[in-house]
Amino acid sequence: MGRDHHRNQSTDGLVILLMKAHHDLAAVQFKLEKEFQQTYPENANPVKLVNRIKKMQEEVSGLKEQCRELLAAKQELVDKARSIMLGNNNVIQRMQVSTGISPTTVDDPAFADFNQVIDEWSTQVRSRTGKKFKLFPPSLLNLLPLSTMDKLRNSSC
Repeated sequence: MGRDHHRNQSTDGLVILLMKAHHDLAAVQFKLEKEFQQTYPENANPVKLVNRIKKMQEEVSGLKEQCRELLAAKQELVDKARSIMLGNNNVIQRMQVSTGISPTTVDDPAFADFNQVIDEWSTQVRSRTGKKFKLFPPSLLNLLPLSTMDKLRNSSC
């Protein structure tokens, strides 16, 4: 029983010492914050600036990841849109052949405009990321009209 009493006294002494240290640290923190507020304007407080920088660094890394996800989703959307456009163009050419109309060899203006926008977007992405995106995935190449295939072979894409 005497041992427990001795242990409680030493534990109590340690708790009191830690409480005093905590109080002293809080007083130092208060004094430093007051000094910073008097020395620096509100927006130039070094402590607040460091905290803001840390928060911004965390947010930037999150934004980078979100941008990568958006870029991948946009590329997927572009690939799907191009696939649909190519499929529709192919169906139109088949319908023209089946109705006795000679298939047009000139690309549809809407399709050409779409390709121009995609090419411009790909150029911008390439200049910012250094990555070259495939404008025509291999699965889509068999859907292309022959005139478009010839253009692709002769282009720098």
